[in-house]
Amino acid sequence: MLGALLRAVVLLVAGSATVFAACDALPGDAAETLGGGRVTSTQLDELRARRGLSEPMWVRWWHTARDLVGGDAGHSLLTGRSVREVIGERLPATLVLAGLSLACAALVCVAGCLLAGRRAIRRPHTGPAGFATALAAVPQPVVAAGLTALLSGGLAVVPPVSLLPAGGNPLTEPRILILPVLTIALPIAAFATALLGGAVADVLLAPHVADARLRGVPPGRILRRQVAPALTVPALRVLAVAVSATIAGAALAETTFGYTGVGELLVTAVATRDTPVVHLLAVGSAAVVLAVSSVADLIAEREARCAGPGG
Repeated sequence: MLGALLRAVVLLVAGSATVFAACDALPGDAAETLGGGRVTSTQLDELRARRGLSEPMWVRWWHTARDLVGGDAGHSLLTGRSVREVIGERLPATLVLAGLSLACAALVCVAGCLLAGRRAIRRPHTGPAGFATALAAVPQPVVAAGLTALLSGGLAVVPPVSLLPAGGNPLTEPRILILPVLTIALPIAAFATALLGGAVADVLLAPHVADARLRGVPPGRILRRQVAPALTVPALRVLAVAVSATIAGAALAETTFGYTGVGELLVTAVATRDTPVVHLLAVGSAAVVLAVSSVADLIAEREARCAGPGG
C-alpha cells in the first residue's frame, strides 16, 4: 500500500513537471496572448513581469506545485480569476458528460459480452470480438464525424453542435448530449467488449458451467455465480482504462461539438498558454486515473491472494 502511494506521488510530480515543461516549450506565452500583437516589447516585458512569466520555468513550476499542495491552485494568467473558480464553472457539465458516457459504454459492453457468450455456446471460438476490435481501432474524430453525418445530417434527430452556456445545465436539453456521449462511449465499449467478451465466452464454455446449463440452472444464476466473479478483476482493470479514455475523449468531444466543459477549457488553455489552468486540469485528471488504477490493483491483489493456496 505504501509502495503504491509512493509510486502515485512520484508519477504525479513527474507529470506535473512534464506538463509545465511542455507548456513552456510551446511558442509564445500568455503575455503575448494578452498583448494580441498590439504592444511594444517593453510593454510585453511588463506583462510578463506582472504575470510572473519572467522567472525561469523550473522556478514557476516549483511555486505552482508548492502552492497546489498547500491548497492554492493559483490564478488564470489571462483573466486573473481563481483557477478553481474557472474550472468549477465547467466541471459539472463534464461530470454529466463523463458519467453518461461511462454508463452508456457499460450498457453496450454488457450487451456485447452477453452476445459473445451466447454465440460461443452455439458456435465455439466465434463471436463479436473481431468487430469490437475493429471498432475500437477507429479514431475518435472519425467516430464523431460518422455519428454527426448519420444522426444530424441523415436522420436529423440531433443538433450537429452541443452549445452550452458556461455553467449551464446540460440535462435541460438532453439532445445536445447524444453526439458527445456516443463519441466517447462507443470506442470505450468496443475496447471493453473486445477484452471481456472472450473472458465471458471462456467461462460459459468451462465444463462445470456447461454441466450447470445442462442441468437446467437458470441463466441469471449462472451469470451471478460463475461469470460475474470471474470478471471482477479484468472488469476493474478495464474500468481504469475506460476512465482515462473518457477523460481524454471528453477534450476531443467537447471541442468538436462546442460543449462547454473542462475538456474544451483544457484545449483553449493550451492554445492561450494559460499554464496554471492546464496544470491543474492535467494533474487532477492524472490523480483520478491513478486513484482508479490503484484501487483496481489493490482489489486484484486481494483476489489473487484469496485464490492462492490457503486463500
